[in-house]
Amino acid sequence: MKKKIVFLFLACALVACNEVEQKAGMKLAAAREAFRQGNYSEAKLQIDSIKLLYPQAFDARRAGIALMQQVEVAEQEQTLLYLDSLLQVKQTDLASVRSRYVFEKDTVYQSIGNYFYPSQVVEKNLHRSYLRFQTDEQGVMTMTSIYCGSRSIHHTGVKVVVPDGSFAQTPPSRDSYETTHLGETIEKADYRQGFDGHVMGFLCLNSEQNIRVEYQGDRPFVTTMSADDRRAVTEIYRLSQLLTAITKIHKEKEEAATKLSFVKQKMQERELKQQSAR
Repeated sequence: MKKKIVFLFLACALVACNEVEQKAGMKLAAAREAFRQGNYSEAKLQIDSIKLLYPQAFDARRAGIALMQQVEVAEQEQTLLYLDSLLQVKQTDLASVRSRYVFEKDTVYQSIGNYFYPSQVVEKNLHRSYLRFQTDEQGVMTMTSIYCGSRSIHHTGVKVVVPDGSFAQTPPSRDSYETTHLGETIEKADYRQGFDGHVMGFLCLNSEQNIRVEYQGDRPFVTTMSADDRRAVTEIYRLSQLLTAITKIHKEKEEAATKLSFVKQKMQERELKQQSAR
């Protein structure tokens, strides 16, 4: 009697296992079809469902792992193709506008160069107090408040004001210095994008208006942005956005290539393990 009970139990367990494997196999077949059609999200969803719904379907789960790796390889290869095409477009855009800017890079101590608007190169702005804008090759924009005068004002920030009273103001600069040359005091304070109190964005939005610049220091000093300076901030901002996009694409390509290499390595390890088990 006991043997019959054991036999019936084993038979029921075998039927249940076969049923689980069958249902899991249907999910696996759906995943393979989705993969064949290039619907990678659906394929991954079906594979994940095997693990969640049928944890005891070991054959289907092993096959699902192998298929998931194929899906991930296809996904990363597709991503790389898309990023390559997008990068080509952005680099073409950059080539078409690059000549409108002045590029400066001292290869002795600079690994990354900077772009300036032609009207703001140093040679054209000696002995002038103004806001200068630049962007590096990675798209990081910086504003520099430059003061030239007969005496120091020890400024570490600026406030920009439009006619209706709206304004934006920088926090104290993290990088400022002062010097004198032939009796002239020269002060400079840098404000990196993200640490400028949104002043550069404010200037771009109000570039068609008269803008008053109030230097924040021990002594008051006020000047007005010229039309060329207002144009410089908008042109440098546009270039910054383009360079930022290119930098982001390069980073995403590196991430995709790293992930692709990792998945392919795992596939090779799995194949070697299977061969050694035969």
